[in-house]
Amino acid sequence: MAKNMEIALLFDFYGEMLTEKQRDVIELYYEDDLSLSEIAENEGITRQGVRDSIKRAETQLLDMEERLGLAKRFREMQEGVAAIQNAADDIFAINERFGYSREINDRARRIRELAQQLTK
Repeated sequence: MAKNMEIALLFDFYGEMLTEKQRDVIELYYEDDLSLSEIAENEGITRQGVRDSIKRAETQLLDMEERLGLAKRFREMQEGVAAIQNAADDIFAINERFGYSREINDRARRIRELAQQLTK
């Protein structure tokens, strides 16, 4: 995962644990795609101050993820749900190919529905 996407994901999980100033700077840099100079001008601080604030916030986000692992667990769950959906699709295909069973079809449909609910 690209660093920008990784930090953005970690920010979604742990952003509220940062200071308000750090949240503002991270949002401007990663979400609004402003340069360090633009942020410095908007916030009334130096470009170096912006960079330092971003680096401190990134370090805190990465540290929280290392300790808590919520983003990693989230990605693992997404992968698991995708695997469940693929298995349900395989069951539908196999059921069609080797003699249709309404009961198998209904259960595969239920598995697919439950997996879709988990992704909402």
